[in-house]
Amino acid sequence: MEWQGRQGSSNVENVGGGGGRGLAVGGGGVGCLGIVVAIIYMLMGGDLSDILGGGQPDQQQTQQQTQTDESGQSAPTEREQFASVVLKDTETVWHKLFQEEGLTYEEPKMVLFSNGVNTGCGNASSSMGPFYCPADEKLYIDLTFMDELDQRFQAPGDFAMAYVIAHEVGHHVQNQLGTASKVNRLRQQLSEKDYNKYSVAMELQADYYAGVYAHYEQEMGVTEEGDIEEAIKAAHAVGDDTLQEQSMGRVNTDTFTHGSSEQRMKWFKQGYESGDIRGGNTFEALGLQL
Repeated sequence: MEWQGRQGSSNVENVGGGGGRGLAVGGGGVGCLGIVVAIIYMLMGGDLSDILGGGQPDQQQTQQQTQTDESGQSAPTEREQFASVVLKDTETVWHKLFQEEGLTYEEPKMVLFSNGVNTGCGNASSSMGPFYCPADEKLYIDLTFMDELDQRFQAPGDFAMAYVIAHEVGHHVQNQLGTASKVNRLRQQLSEKDYNKYSVAMELQADYYAGVYAHYEQEMGVTEEGDIEEAIKAAHAVGDDTLQEQSMGRVNTDTFTHGSSEQRMKWFKQGYESGDIRGGNTFEALGLQL
């Protein structure tokens, strides 16, 4: 991806380290889904308020370093610059698409943190991975997650991380369009198993929106050979079935909350191929009604 020297977003906040608390596995935090949901949300969180709970602070030391310029002022690292450019591109894409629909796109903030962070949805640690909080309309990212993508999940490349950021922005788009609030109202009406189906549809739609972003990145001429493949590989790496197989050695589709690897790749590719905001009705495709 060609991002060096390009304009970044003004909607980036760098809060550094924090005192966020970790994810509670079992008990009131994640309930009977336990470690399966914990692992999945560690990768690609949707609505953080779904599962935030107590737990002990994450003591893992961050590898992210802060640079300083000649005046001694804090200067963004290369990764921070990259994330800022990606966010700016999502702003360009979604302003355009919302305007075409007669709507106004309100830009989200992106908070860069390490270790832990306080959010409108509660406290979180870096082990949560990137996530979006609808309560404060911010996406939260510890950029050392790029190392996780590369080393742990074998999904390297800058556009793999661009896909992750665009996916979280996709949740903001759902919040803007009212989809998130409709799904959230169903939380108290449905069983856990049935609600999980709506959670899957939400995540697949965010993947579709990430694909729409990729469509216009290519149209703007900033993608490079292999970028789309990097994103598709990342989508495969965070499929529920792949993660469950790796963590437990078996797959339970009733506990899926984000979709299978095949589904995630499919919807990203559909968004990428169409570039159409109206084409991502994952709820209808899964036989669900909002």
